Amino acid sequence: MENRDFLFLQKSLVVSTSALQNVLSLLDEGMTVPFISRYRKEMTGSLDEVKVEEIREAYESLKELNERKATVLKTIDEQGKLTEELKEKIQATYEKSELEDLYLPYKPKRRTKATIAKEKGLEPLALLILDPREEEEAEAMALPFVDTAKGVSSVQEALEGAGHIVAELYNEDSSLRALLRKLISTGGSLAVSALPEWKEQRSKFEQYYDFQEPLRTIPSHRILATERGEREGVLRIKIDVDREELIGKAAAAVIPDPHPRRELLCRFLENSYVRLLFPSLELEIRGEMKEKADEEAIRVFASNLENLLLASPAGSIPLLAVDPGFRTGCKVVALGETGSLLENTTIFPTPPQERVEEAEVTVKGLMAKHRLKAVVIGNGTASRESHLFFKRMLKEPTILTVVNEAGASVYSASKIGREEFPDHDLTVRGAVSIGRRFQDPLAELVKIEPKAIGVGQYQHDVGQTQLKKKLDATVVSVVNRVGVDVNTASRHLLRYVSGIGESLAQNIVQHREEKGPFKRREELLNVRLFGPKAFQQSVGFLRIRGGQNPLDNTGIHPESYKVVERMAQELSVPVDSLPENKELLSKIQAERFVNDEFGLPTIKDILKELENPGRDPRKDFELFRFTEGVETIEDLNEGMDLDGVVTNVTNFGAFVDIGVHQDGLVHVSEISHRYITTPEEVLQVGQKVKVRVLKVDKELKRIQLSIKALLPSPERRGKGRKGEETKAPKRQEPVKKIDPVELLKQKWKAK
Repeated sequence: MENRDFLFLQKSLVVSTSALQNVLSLLDEGMTVPFISRYRKEMTGSLDEVKVEEIREAYESLKELNERKATVLKTIDEQGKLTEELKEKIQATYEKSELEDLYLPYKPKRRTKATIAKEKGLEPLALLILDPREEEEAEAMALPFVDTAKGVSSVQEALEGAGHIVAELYNEDSSLRALLRKLISTGGSLAVSALPEWKEQRSKFEQYYDFQEPLRTIPSHRILATERGEREGVLRIKIDVDREELIGKAAAAVIPDPHPRRELLCRFLENSYVRLLFPSLELEIRGEMKEKADEEAIRVFASNLENLLLASPAGSIPLLAVDPGFRTGCKVVALGETGSLLENTTIFPTPPQERVEEAEVTVKGLMAKHRLKAVVIGNGTASRESHLFFKRMLKEPTILTVVNEAGASVYSASKIGREEFPDHDLTVRGAVSIGRRFQDPLAELVKIEPKAIGVGQYQHDVGQTQLKKKLDATVVSVVNRVGVDVNTASRHLLRYVSGIGESLAQNIVQHREEKGPFKRREELLNVRLFGPKAFQQSVGFLRIRGGQNPLDNTGIHPESYKVVERMAQELSVPVDSLPENKELLSKIQAERFVNDEFGLPTIKDILKELENPGRDPRKDFELFRFTEGVETIEDLNEGMDLDGVVTNVTNFGAFVDIGVHQDGLVHVSEISHRYITTPEEVLQVGQKVKVRVLKVDKELKRIQLSIKALLPSPERRGKGRKGEETKAPKRQEPVKKIDPVELLKQKWKAK
């Protein structure tokens, strides 16, 4: 890497020289972000995973930019027009727009008005008109260029052709384009209007029928919303600027004053602005805005996905999973403790068939036969009606809950779903997915294409390649943070472990099926194609429960086992007596084990793992129930206070499932009494909240909710030390946690 490239990365990332050098070196060696951030802290200065990923992304972007620079330089050089000055400008820029501006004059073009004029021999005339040292009138300059044989029949035609050449020169002036780009970006507005045929019709875009907002302040979600409206043929978008002001500033920048033909050049410049400069810059600026909006939307999606994947697992509970429905009935499946499909059938407890007694007999039989301890219902159509049926009939201490079924239908029709249950139809697979995501959301959701889970902001409108990269990286991050039991994990979960991938995941499962469970981490090296590099990158994130070495069930990397052995020797105890032994661990002084190979951050991580070996970082499971008696949007009234679950967080607000088959929106202004820039400061996907209904639009199926209406007002919060109002808590108090095991010991009690 060139020194200037390194300095650019260092400046933009704000990271120390040594840390950046080491991270880049580790990335070049093929090491993964989870491995680098977790097991190479001494080299990175303990940079967290977010920062290491930021470095990786910036490094990849720089590589792409340098590839583009190489293409540009080669193209210009082949034309014989590459000067040292131009080469230096190209190599020195780190802005894609500036690079393209420098390349524009040399870019292969289609036939334009300017090229036609050049073919007529008018380029010398254009250069004469531009030269401020030439005092002659433009008409006199043009007279020698009149040539009917070349298609120039008059002085006026000669001047017009020269004007097209000058206009193109202005359009290709990189400094002028940079000036106008800045002026438009800082002073322009996005002007949106409805197409004529939509002006009198209602639509989801009606708030943008007559809308204008400065480019410098418009948020990403409004950019994406208006872009979608334009794409769907409802809206028209343009950038609104003060044209005369911009042309005036452009003229001051490129036309010398005084100039003997200033008025003529101003006309040429105006032609260039209207026909070439503004249209191309408008497209470019809108493209950049869309790109930045995409980046923000993808970031929000990734954050939501992370929270969803980190949802609390209920654990190994045998259960009845229900994919609810009206006409086709409810598909029910009995799942064992590990999610194995025991039995499946269909019941009709809801209209139109409403065979309630028959459904009760079937359900009670399944519950007793397989000793099921929970009923898990998807939140789709007929969810609330099915919930009421089960609540009325369940007399035993059974968990009854509703889970988000987003993506279950995608899984049921996927290749993975067909491979797992080749002898069952889509509805059975969907019900299995609903039940398994209650037992362990992470293990089940990794089988679904991340963008199909539905926790994004305009996810179908953003760049799909970038979206997939970011979401895959998010899944990798979460899977490695939680850790994976190598003896029970599916290949779909294993493929996301650092350094493994699809092929090795399949080989691990195959080896496990043929040879039996792994007893030691070292046995992974016996898996086909599982080499030392893959072992190094993955083994710290793989767990072996009940194996021969207790350290194999921790996040301690085998390369650090010798440190633990030294700790045990110093205490004169066997290694297997250290895990979870707080008394022994309290006697260990971390500093005593620091050496050239292992620094203090690694030693502290080792002690933390020994204290809580194999600890799951996910929160404890919480049971949730929707408010009784509110089942459809027709049941809603303004002023109602309801229980809900956050299903999606965007930059403009959060969507909350309140159990009526239509999520309500809590606008960012209705989340907290204190000022917040984004809902993420307060809310996250899966969070349980209490909301108040502000407005219901049954025609468009829109529900407006408020959280702050149920929070203490600023006047009632009390004062801080200096008389200032104390801020509202960043997060609401969670719903009281219910231990599912304890719940099973109690009799079911209606709310």
